Amino acid sequence: MPELFPCQEIGSMAKPNWRVLGYRGAPITDEDFSEAKYWGRKLHVEGYEKLLELLKSEDSPQVREGIRQWSAVYAIRLQEAAGLDIVFDGEQWRTEMYEALVREVQGFQFVGHVRSWDNKYYRKASVVDEIKWQKPIYLNEYQFTKEHTDKIVKVPFTGPYTVTDWSFNEYYQKKLMESIADPRELRKKAYSDLLFEVSRKLIRPEIESLVSNGVKWIQIDEPALSTQPGKEQVSDFVSAINEAISGFDCKFSLHVCYSSNYESLFPELLEAKKISQYALEFANRDSNKLGEQKRQGYEVVAHLNELGAGKEVGLGVVDVHDDAVEPAALVRERILHAAKIIGDPKLIYVNPDCGLRTRSWKVTYNKLLSMSKGAEMARQSLA
Repeated sequence: MPELFPCQEIGSMAKPNWRVLGYRGAPITDEDFSEAKYWGRKLHVEGYEKLLELLKSEDSPQVREGIRQWSAVYAIRLQEAAGLDIVFDGEQWRTEMYEALVREVQGFQFVGHVRSWDNKYYRKASVVDEIKWQKPIYLNEYQFTKEHTDKIVKVPFTGPYTVTDWSFNEYYQKKLMESIADPRELRKKAYSDLLFEVSRKLIRPEIESLVSNGVKWIQIDEPALSTQPGKEQVSDFVSAINEAISGFDCKFSLHVCYSSNYESLFPELLEAKKISQYALEFANRDSNKLGEQKRQGYEVVAHLNELGAGKEVGLGVVDVHDDAVEPAALVRERILHAAKIIGDPKLIYVNPDCGLRTRSWKVTYNKLLSMSKGAEMARQSLA
């Protein structure tokens, strides 16, 4: 891994249509078959012909599982070919970030689909009983990825605040009804109780299972944290995440998705002492013009620096909501601008604003490739 500006993805990648259809047991179209063949060749995926055979095979549980595994291999190879230094499987094993976690946990009951954003949906669950972690959820993903790459492997998964915020809270509200009459106080206390129970009884056991099996880097994803800005909410999250991650010999990064006011998260968020890196969104709010003296999308970097955090920054340098591929020269400018503000370029990791799951693999590959080229140009500028 380079000393300056290592590159990573911080969210999920789209599942290829051949993976979606194949895992459902639906017929594969000629176009989807050609797509699998094209990327197998382009990414130099060893043995990809076996995937093509699977796509032509009669449906069975073994065929479906094989297709899912090949999808993960393709995602790993795409990240490697694009020049990333830290990789994972693009979340090809998972249905959706929230659902993939809570469906394995006792106490949650799914009630239906709701829209999250960008016409994407997830199955919302209600907490109907005491939460109980039952078995490792992401360990198989990590071990599979580790077997298929020599790069640094990171394990991302959904954090306690988002699990709490995206769930109905039947169980903990019912427990408090006799002791708290005021509806607002009831909801507030039940929310807090659920948050800490998720941290203690779900997130911490999962982390323990990963770390005990060799995981060195865990990324906590908290998209809900930026939708509920407020000092009290952030303080509750910090207390909960500190309980979940304290005492582990592991690197922890925090990915907080889009916010109109990241400043509202600080300085309280810095009290999460074991979090060493904050991966935020910057490029989406920045100008795409080259030569800008003041890059407005990167004001949060200055805010972090003023607080003297000394934390790493996962610097979003490409916009995940636009098919246009940012020139490597623009990526270079954004990196060097942030490095100048921070003063220590070693604190900067380079990534897209969020996951590229809403982009095609062609756009994803080209954006990541331009990102890694821009990072190399930035390194050369400081050499």
